Amino acid sequence: MNIKNIIIRQENKKDYNNIYNLVKKSFKTAPLSDGKEHILVNSLRDSKAYIPKLSLVAEYNKEIVGYIMFTKVGLGNKNALALAPLAVAPGYQNLGIGKSLIEEGHKLAIELNYEYCLVLGSENYYPKFGYIPASKLGIKSPFNVPDENFMVVDFLKQNIKINETVKYPKEFFEL
Repeated sequence: MNIKNIIIRQENKKDYNNIYNLVKKSFKTAPLSDGKEHILVNSLRDSKAYIPKLSLVAEYNKEIVGYIMFTKVGLGNKNALALAPLAVAPGYQNLGIGKSLIEEGHKLAIELNYEYCLVLGSENYYPKFGYIPASKLGIKSPFNVPDENFMVVDFLKQNIKINETVKYPKEFFEL
């Protein structure tokens, strides 16, 4: 498979069932998963936090093999997002699809004037994309999670202390 043949595009309603199944399969064995990410995606689509332009699929030979969703979160007076989830189909992982989805999502987020993006994920993966422990900017999680797994990227490289607790959409707590 050639990564250059991957098409990254905005999701549409016809994709929803495929995305649901892809997210469910890809998180089945993930170490930092509660096994409900596919349900979260559907809930977030019906929320005020949903941003259609920042819900992207990766397509290969007309098959959806990757997905990423960014949603609005509260962070004081800052324009901030949460990246949740990032999913790549088993068999297509470690080929650069996740990287392509993150890079395209970040590019679009900056164009839409977002300043920060938070993620709860692997401390070995997300730092490649500029993520650092959120605590370094004084950002606190409403969840009880290890410091190294709750991260933020500062798109504008402002490097200022925010000293706020993130306000996630209620859908993150209702699963």
